[in-house]
Formats: sequence, C-alpha cells, structure tokens
Amino acid sequence: MAATPKPTVAVLGAGSWGTALAALIARHGHPTVLWGRDPAVTSAIADRHENPRYLPGIALPEALRATTLLTEALTAADLVLVVVPSHAFAETLRALAPLRPAHAGVAWATKGFEPGSGRFLHEVAGELLGDGVPLAVVTGPSFAQEVAQGLPTALTVHSDDADFCQQVADALHGPAFRAYTGNDMRGAELGGAMKNVLAVATGVADGMGLGLNARAGLITRGLNEMLRLNIALGGRPETLMGLAGLGDLVLTCTGDLSRNRRLGLALGRGASIADAVREIGQVVESLQTADEVMRLASAHGIELPIAEGVRDVLHGTVTPAEGLARLMARERKAEYPQSLFC
Repeated sequence: MAATPKPTVAVLGAGSWGTALAALIARHGHPTVLWGRDPAVTSAIADRHENPRYLPGIALPEALRATTLLTEALTAADLVLVVVPSHAFAETLRALAPLRPAHAGVAWATKGFEPGSGRFLHEVAGELLGDGVPLAVVTGPSFAQEVAQGLPTALTVHSDDADFCQQVADALHGPAFRAYTGNDMRGAELGGAMKNVLAVATGVADGMGLGLNARAGLITRGLNEMLRLNIALGGRPETLMGLAGLGDLVLTCTGDLSRNRRLGLALGRGASIADAVREIGQVVESLQTADEVMRLASAHGIELPIAEGVRDVLHGTVTPAEGLARLMARERKAEYPQSLFC
C-alpha cells in the first residue's frame, strides 16, 4: 500500500527563522515552498541551496523551493506557517487571506504583539482570517542557526484546535527536533514576546560586567514578572514554566545568538541604540515589545520593574546605570507577598 503523501507546507518569510523552519520541514519529507520578498535571497535558495544573507554557509535541502510570488507559495498549501516580524504580521495575513486554500490552517512562529494596539497575534489572525480557520502558534527556545544546522531543539505548538495543533507538530517533529503541544495560545504568545524584553535586561547587566549573580537574579525575577502578567491576562502558569516561558527566557537571556541580548550587551557597554541596531542588522523585537508589555501591565495594574526599566532605557529616558540603581533601590519585600496562583 502506498504511503499517504505528507501535507504541503507554505512558509511565509525568508529570514533566518523562516528559512530554518522551511529547511527543517523539507528535510522531514514535506513538499515545502518558502516565500520571501527579496529575489536575491529566494534565487540563492533555489539555485545554490543557501540563504547567504541570513544563514550564510549553511546548506539547505535541495527539495526546498523558494519564490517571491505569494500565489505560487500558497496554491497547493495544506498548511501555512507565517514567520515574519510582528510589525509585518497583519500585512502578511491580509495578503494571504484571499489566496489561502479553504482547507489550510494557519500557524505562525512570529513573536511579539501587534504594534500600536498591543493585541496578541492570535487575536489579529482571528479577525483577519475569520471564524473556522484553524490557528496555531509555534514558540519556544530556538535559535535559527542551530535549527538550520540540525542541532537538537524542542519547541511547543499551542492551538485551540487539537487536530490542527497535531498537524503542525507532526510537520516539525523529527529526529533532532521535538515538538510538544498545548492549548494556551495567550500564555504561549506572552512568553515568546516578553522574554525578548527581559533578554535586553540581562544583556545590559552582562555588558556592564555585573556578574553571573546579577544575571541569575534578573532571569528569575523576570520569570516572576511574566507569570504575574500572564495570570492577569487569563493564561495558565504552567505554560510559562515550560518551553514557551522558562525555556525561551533562559535561552534568549544567556545565548549570544539572541539579537535582543546583543542589543542589551551593546547598551551596557555604552553604545547608542541606533549603533547597536545597525550592528545587529536584523529586526530587534524588544524595541516595540517593551512598550506593549508595559501597556498591558498598566491596564491590569501590575508592577513590572525590570520590563519598565528596559522600556525606559530603550526610550533613552534613563541610562543603563540609572535603571540598575532604580531597581536596586526598590523597597525590600517578601519574594512572594501573595500566591501567584490565587
């Protein structure tokens, strides 16, 4: 009996993360098409099996197709995976909505909020795609370069649709890649967005040479801030104690492949924000996410001193040293004055 053909996957976004995930899925035997805006990038992927701009020197599977034509990418898609920066998320969904095959669900590996409104991306997707379209978020501790190299990785997929959640996880899961599942989209998205803000804080501390004790303290208290905001928003605490929260937080706060950590490192060493972003050369999500996190915190009456300090440093209203002094001057109190879970 012939094997059932694997679903065709369209990956939208040919940056480092989109290319890495498309390569992973293609290696798992799925017909995979990667869509990007830059003809030079898509041509290099198609002709030389390399993304020289975002993943130079890493061989991509020959079966991976690439195109600048959104219609071509979506025509035969059984599953759509959106991997663009958060500021381009709504625009991309508006473009794909009329082209999406009726049976194809939409997942995304974008981390952040809708700029300006602060809405979660699943709220944006639900509005733009309409009822009845299966949705899922892919998140967790993952550097694109390591995934593209085939190094061991574990992520999580969250969706309100159990069957679609499993379909997305099946496409990702393989010999060197574990894909877990869950159904707390709000909590998973908060973890994926907020960890970028906290990575700036640990980067600043390391750039200032404050030591490993300071780094561990910031990660731990940062997790506390994530948990408190998540509970206020209706997410589940266990989501943030797993890959979508703690796992992603530790990776992004300690790994120098993180753009947000590198931004913090540069600021801690005295660089300007403009120079640091120019040196990184890619989108740094925390520049927008810090504002959205603090808007959510203000709306729910929650103090987030670390996230607030990052926002103020990024706005230039305090220096990194002043932000540190403000944190250290806070009133002494119990670590958990109230239960997180009540």
